[in-house]
Amino acid sequence: MTTLDTFRAQTHAWLEANCPPEMRTPALTDEDRCWGGRRPTFSSEAQRVWMQRMAERGWTVPTWPRAYGGAGLSKEEALVLRQEMAALRCRSPLDSFGIWMLGPALLKYGSEAQKLEHLPKIARGEIRWCQGYSEPNSGSDLASLATRAEDRGDHFLVNGQKIWTSYADKADWIFCLVRTDPAAKKHEGISFLLFDMASPGVSTRPITLISGKSPFCETFFDDVKVPAANLVGEKNKGWEIAKYLLTHEREMISSIGDRAPGKSVGATARDAIGTDARGRLDDPGLRAQIASFEIDEMAFRALLQRSGDRARRGEGDPAMSSALKYYGAELNKRRYELLMAAGGADALEWEGARSDEGALARAWLRTKANSIEGGTSEVQLNIVSKRILGLPGA
Repeated sequence: MTTLDTFRAQTHAWLEANCPPEMRTPALTDEDRCWGGRRPTFSSEAQRVWMQRMAERGWTVPTWPRAYGGAGLSKEEALVLRQEMAALRCRSPLDSFGIWMLGPALLKYGSEAQKLEHLPKIARGEIRWCQGYSEPNSGSDLASLATRAEDRGDHFLVNGQKIWTSYADKADWIFCLVRTDPAAKKHEGISFLLFDMASPGVSTRPITLISGKSPFCETFFDDVKVPAANLVGEKNKGWEIAKYLLTHEREMISSIGDRAPGKSVGATARDAIGTDARGRLDDPGLRAQIASFEIDEMAFRALLQRSGDRARRGEGDPAMSSALKYYGAELNKRRYELLMAAGGADALEWEGARSDEGALARAWLRTKANSIEGGTSEVQLNIVSKRILGLPGA
């Protein structure tokens, strides 16, 4: 038995013994997921126990070094861990922008003091982070951002506004792009700051979407004092960090294209519509659409695995995150269009216990933002055409 086989057997046994039965079902809503934070809320005691056990083992961030709260696993071992969790249908113990986006950026660009201060807290789910990137006049053209940070020596004084700040009203800290040199060229003069959302001068205001709900907020900064020690990397050199973090954000968003554990679209449609005498979905047109979708779904899963393998070999293309983000977002939109079609008029129910307060209809409407957040589909296609296909710009 190889070392990796031994690790797989040990991992399976530990997960079998330590993952509560309640954590072997999919998290269906944001409220059902574990986000951590200073004042965490848990949907159940099982959820709290599951996060604590995984964090103590370093498996919330398995490849991070042990000094920063991880387990120091190799990429191959981390893949085994993911596979064994999937086999047992184990739910993610902790969902976090700190894990998905800020953590990788700090590991590459942060000082040792910043890593020791922030990474273990992210790994243990003690601090919840939000992202301060987009502004009312700086969305796809992010480099035109106007939020300013004046260097006052031992601190920066931040003034401005961010928008579409996911969970800003629930976050403890923010990683934020600010302009520290207004005279510099657009992509220059930008810095990357970290600061506490409880700082005087920070305020948030939720934005309601067409789904009737929203994780998004407007975020305002009025003379917010940020310690100089919270500058990540060099002053005026934050755009490089911003781009690196965006690749991780796009990879995170792309994962919505991969079906979560649970019923497939085809199985859900069969339950809603029924089958014909041959056991097939009793709607030939919808059946063909679902078959095409599920083939594309499997192809996307294979692409995610191939992209991961290439990245582990050091052969990954940074622009591939744009291709994955584009296709994952568009695939998820198709998924919910088909689920709505299968549900018929009942799928349009907006409130009431039978529909879980219109969960499907609200989720369908929410998917419309998938092709906007993290960079629009049009922007991703431009990146793919230039950086992967080598096509000339307009």
